[in-house]
Amino acid sequence: MKFLSLVLLSALIVVFLNPLFPYWIVMILIGVLSAVLGANGFVSFLAGGIGMGLSWLGQTIFLSYQTGSPLPDQMAEIMGLGSGVALSIITGVVGFLIGGFSAFSGSLFRKILKKKPDNIYKG
Repeated sequence: MKFLSLVLLSALIVVFLNPLFPYWIVMILIGVLSAVLGANGFVSFLAGGIGMGLSWLGQTIFLSYQTGSPLPDQMAEIMGLGSGVALSIITGVVGFLIGGFSAFSGSLFRKILKKKPDNIYKG
């Protein structure tokens, strides 16, 4: 349940707040969200990565087809990638890594702040 909520909420954060704020503020928000939800490291990494990666991929595909602009193809040609589709896929992979590591950082931050028991023997 934490996985699906983190994927959905991180995707909503990216879709609605990324046009207003820079990517690093969105990264901080995904990290805080991951810390609040309390998922473990691997689950947080995958959920944050899938949420942000799919959002970035979807936004690039939507904007390139909505506007009909030749800019993605021209940028891909300048970078030596061949087509705008390859550039969109690379954008999705970069979004996956950024979202994954920000959610993983939030998970590790929560783990640092978690209180450890004083009496480990409970005796």
